[in-house]
Amino acid sequence: YTLSNARFALTVDPSNSALKERVARIEKLRADGKATLPTTIGEELSTNPFLRWHDPAIRKHLGLEKVSDAEVFAEIRKRKDNF
Repeated sequence: YTLSNARFALTVDPSNSALKERVARIEKLRADGKATLPTTIGEELSTNPFLRWHDPAIRKHLGLEKVSDAEVFAEIRKRKDNF
């Protein structure tokens, strides 16, 4: 679940270096048969697109620079539902 969510997050926020590092760490943990949780609020705030709908890089990547926060969040949710 954690790995799938992280891979999805990269499709929404591909330039996020903290997210790339998190994905690599999760992949290593899973390969070693280790747990990927717990996490921290700080890590979630820097890597979880559902908590970063306001980020200009995400908005630009989605082509939603001039829409409401709710519309950006809804688009991220729609993409996750279809991932």
